[in-house]
Amino acid sequence: MQSSIQRAPIPSLRPFIESLWASSHQAMPEHRTALPDAERERMIPAASMHLVFRFSDQPIRIFRSIGDTRGDSFRGGVVGGIRSAYYVKDIAARGCTVGASLRPGACKALFGVPADEVAGRHIALEDLLGNTARSLYERLQETTDLERRLQVLESFLAKRVPLALLVHPAIAHALNRFSHSGDIGSVVEETGYSHRHFINLFRHTVGLAPRIYTRLLRFQKTLKHGIDVPGRRWIDVALEAGYADQAHFNREFRTLAGISPTEYLMNRTGDSHHVPIRGQIRSIHGSRGKA
Repeated sequence: MQSSIQRAPIPSLRPFIESLWASSHQAMPEHRTALPDAERERMIPAASMHLVFRFSDQPIRIFRSIGDTRGDSFRGGVVGGIRSAYYVKDIAARGCTVGASLRPGACKALFGVPADEVAGRHIALEDLLGNTARSLYERLQETTDLERRLQVLESFLAKRVPLALLVHPAIAHALNRFSHSGDIGSVVEETGYSHRHFINLFRHTVGLAPRIYTRLLRFQKTLKHGIDVPGRRWIDVALEAGYADQAHFNREFRTLAGISPTEYLMNRTGDSHHVPIRGQIRSIHGSRGKA
């Protein structure tokens, strides 16, 4: 039986951490019982970064696309930067995972690098923090209790965040406004900064330019409401979110997710960001074997 935990962090971490989560390795993920032929899944882009640890004999394997036969492997902790397109993750191996979803501004506070240096890729935590990352991984391995592992991670993150460190006021204002409006020009004007200076500051903090970030927010809103409200037509939800028409929505969906809305609905699981991949696995493995 699989067990999992997801919860909010302690108050001092909430400006930087959206949620903490842990999942045991005692069972296959729920969606894989219905899709036993899926060995990989498409990860739909979210407007956030994440930190993940896997405790297993098998590493975390990340692929840039369906056709990527090599990929990248990570043992210990891995930081996933904010992305404007999907990536592919191996789900064939089982293992306990522990992680955190990170808010804008967390990258610099926790890892000492601006978000745009990590955007669009995964990087080993050890490459960012060295021995500190190895020590954390060893502490997490000392227990198999999910809540205890979350507490260890939470304590580590809390010590990384200086009490006086906050997101730049202009960016905090923009993030709040972008949750309701995609009018970038007006938001920039409200901050009092030049357009160029604001863009650089936003990219440094969030990882993406405001134009791409607001596109992601609009996409996330449509994705969430299109799934959570049974019987609603996606075009109605898309129009409410600001898409011009069905063609605009379809193009944007394929650009960000790599598949059409119809393909997404046919293959999606209970998690809106995880889409099992079927049909391509054997050919991919075959090409690897010939290499």
